[in-house]
Parts: sequence; C-alpha cells; structure tokens
Amino acid sequence: MRTFVTGGAGFIGSTLVDRLLAEGHEVDVIDDLSSGTLSNLAPARARADRSLSVHQLDIRSADVVGLMSRRRPDVVFHLAAQKAVPVSIDKPVLDADINILGSLQVLEGARAAGARRVVYAASGGTLYGDVAVEDFPIRESQPQRPTTPYGVSKKVVIDYLEMYRAMYALEFSALALANVYGPRQDPEGEAGVVAIFAGRMLRGEPVTIYGDGNQTRDFVYVDDVVDALVRAGSRGGGLVCNIGTGRETSINEVFAAVAAAARYELPAGHGPPRAEVRRNVLDCARASMQLGWQPWTGLAEGVGATVDYFRTT
Repeated sequence: MRTFVTGGAGFIGSTLVDRLLAEGHEVDVIDDLSSGTLSNLAPARARADRSLSVHQLDIRSADVVGLMSRRRPDVVFHLAAQKAVPVSIDKPVLDADINILGSLQVLEGARAAGARRVVYAASGGTLYGDVAVEDFPIRESQPQRPTTPYGVSKKVVIDYLEMYRAMYALEFSALALANVYGPRQDPEGEAGVVAIFAGRMLRGEPVTIYGDGNQTRDFVYVDDVVDALVRAGSRGGGLVCNIGTGRETSINEVFAAVAAAARYELPAGHGPPRAEVRRNVLDCARASMQLGWQPWTGLAEGVGATVDYFRTT
C-alpha cells in the first residue's frame, strides 16, 4: 500500500513512518522541517529498499496537490499542524493558515490522487472545550465547543472532512488525540510537557509549572497512538474516535513521574496559569469498538522510556 504522512518528520509522524515501513508499505513524507527533523527519520532513511520518499514542503503550498496526484497514495495520514495552543492564541491567523488552509491543500491532494481515505490527527484535548466534570470521561457525543483558536481549527477540519466525504466520496477517520508524549518529542517546544520537563531535568535546570499544577490531562504514549492511526487506515470510516487512556493525570503527577525517572531533586517553580481547559480526560470506548484499539503503556513506563531517550540523545 502506498501511504502519505504529512508532518512525517515530527515525533508522532516519524514513529508512524517507522511502523508503516515495518509493515511493508511505501511511504511519502511531506514536512517543511519547521518543527520536525530529518534526524527523526534517520532509521527510516537508512533502509535499503527505497520505500521512503521525503519531500520538504509546506502543506500550504499549491505544489502539495500536484505531488499527491502524481504519487497517488491509497491512504493519507494528516498530522502536519501548528500544534501549540499558546501560539494559536498569540497568532490566530497563522494558526488558521496552517491548520485550516493547509489541511484543505492536503484534502485537495487526496481527492486529486484518488486516495481512499484520510486519517486525521485531531485534538481530544481542545476539541470539546471546557466540559463539566459530571460529563467525564468525555465521549465523542459531547458538543464540540473549543475555547482556543487551535481547537477551533481542528474542529473546522473535521467539518471539511465530513463535507469531502459527502460531496467527493473521500472517506476519513478522525482521531481526537489526548496529550501525546514519548521519544522524539521536542523538549524545546511550546507543547509537550513530558518532553519539556525531561529536557530541563536532565540538564539540571529549574522546571516551571504554569498554575497550581492540579490541572489534568489524559497522557497517552506515542506507540499506542501510532497503533490507533494504523488501525484507522482501514477502520472507523466517517467517525471521530477519542484516543487516550481514560485516566486523568495532573501536571504535578507528571512532574513527580519525570523527576523520579530523571533522578531530579529540585522542587518545581510555578508561573501564571495559561488560557487553557482546566481538566480533560477522554472516553475511548468507541476506539475499542470501531478500531479494536486499547492503550497499553502506563505512565511510569512511558515516562521512563521518554527520559531514557533524552538521556542518550
């Protein structure tokens, strides 16, 4: 099978590329390398079978449509995005330009290529907005009321996916990902608290928690997410499926877990709270039913693997 992975040099994308190649698929990667790196693809590029092609290209470029129509992928995994909530708040036009207009170029490319499916990485952490605790864990039937530009952009693309399915018969699966963490995540970025904590702790630097640290997220390990993405390449058509663990974890708990793995003994500092949802946890029963998927990596195991990665890179 020929596949396309947008954002394929990022930490989720490159892990997905490794999995697709291991399963014998041909893979084209589109990435502008603004946040992803070729080093993430080093194992994949070292393969002798030439089943990987990497194209340094912004998804907003009109060249995306021509490239995809020539390469004719069967399945498109669309992961490329402006992914930092604070950036979206500061620069909402940029966020919409990349996440909405860029996604439209990808959808047009998939349509021109005659692709059978687009698998879209949506955001379970922002898509539903502030949800009442009595409605936890959050199901896909929960109204989509994002409270940040980033969340709005992700919702809009799902709307477009539904329209392309109805109008052009382009199938899709949208995975509302919880807070993904793991090896290759950028420890210097705006998003990815596990990687940020790990990087700073291993350098012996102070760590700042924004707010009181009792805000919660649903942290899911990257290998588990990649398994869901691959399954969505042939299942869950026309659906949004939550991908998480169903467990609330506070930022204070994450700090403690990373500190234990990194053998870090300094206390956390605290900064002003950010404009973001206070609590989030996802119900993943639909993914279990429709994709045959379950998470299997516990927080301690996943954090340990992530810290070990940063310790050796």
